[in-house]
Amino acid sequence: MASPTNPGGRTRQPSLAQLRAFAAVAEHLHFREAAAEIGMSQPALSGAVSALEEALGVQLLERTTRKVLLSPAGERVAARARAVLDAVGALMEEAEAARAPFTGVLRLGVIPTVAPYLLPAVLRLVHDTYPDLDLQVHEEQTASLLDGLAHGRLDLLLLAVPLGVPQVTEIPLFDEDFVLVAPKEHWLGGRGDIPRAALKELDLLLLDEGHCLRDQALDICREAGRDESTPVTTSAAGLSTLVQLVAGGLGVTLLPRTALRVETARNDLLTTGYFADPAPSRRIALAMRAGSGRQPEFEEFAAALRRALRGLPVRIARG
Repeated sequence: MASPTNPGGRTRQPSLAQLRAFAAVAEHLHFREAAAEIGMSQPALSGAVSALEEALGVQLLERTTRKVLLSPAGERVAARARAVLDAVGALMEEAEAARAPFTGVLRLGVIPTVAPYLLPAVLRLVHDTYPDLDLQVHEEQTASLLDGLAHGRLDLLLLAVPLGVPQVTEIPLFDEDFVLVAPKEHWLGGRGDIPRAALKELDLLLLDEGHCLRDQALDICREAGRDESTPVTTSAAGLSTLVQLVAGGLGVTLLPRTALRVETARNDLLTTGYFADPAPSRRIALAMRAGSGRQPEFEEFAAALRRALRGLPVRIARG
């Protein structure tokens, strides 16, 4: 097979068409299916992959009469090819956004403990103010969102901060207090001056591992002096289930203020209590890749979103 450097001393660079063809074959391991996906004829696809192999000087595929397999080199190149294609796609989107802000696709990632309570305001804002923006929402846990942002799968995140992640810029939106939710007749129900120390011995129900709200609640408990050996019952994948467990008398939990009305309004088996100042709280922000070409657009979006959220029981951050 030819070397990637020809006798004339010039390095042969693979084309985007070749990378796109190979990435499709690597995904489907089938030439006909790959050709159909990218709208290319099967002979042209095969020729593009062969040209890529010649340009790189390595065999990428093992072809048999029955199937197509990736060679060891092909497996490594496939990951790189997909990263290059993703980066080129992101570049085109950045250029599109620079030409015409608030048009095209905006892939917004949102954590589950924010999505049900803030998305109505976000969707209303986009509909009324940015009608040419194609908003695509992805609800995932924080680690998955950050991975999506880093790899270009997502453009902007709506989540709890601080993240402490390099190359991620946070744009604060608001701070909100946590509220104690307990079974009806609980001795802390109805109080507005609950000391944080009360968390030391309570039967606390939290979300499953991976939810940032769980980590925040545990941090609050540690600050209150709760012994880490004091058991915490983890029983729920979402806040709705968590609240039902509280209503069933299994313990108490902490809810952010924005979730309180939605999760407790119709359940007469619950009571709530508020902490004495300064109440434990969390900060919600937008997060983007540092140096993003869409930073001015995202900052303007954050300012508009702060205005749209003024009716919520939160403390709006300064722009």
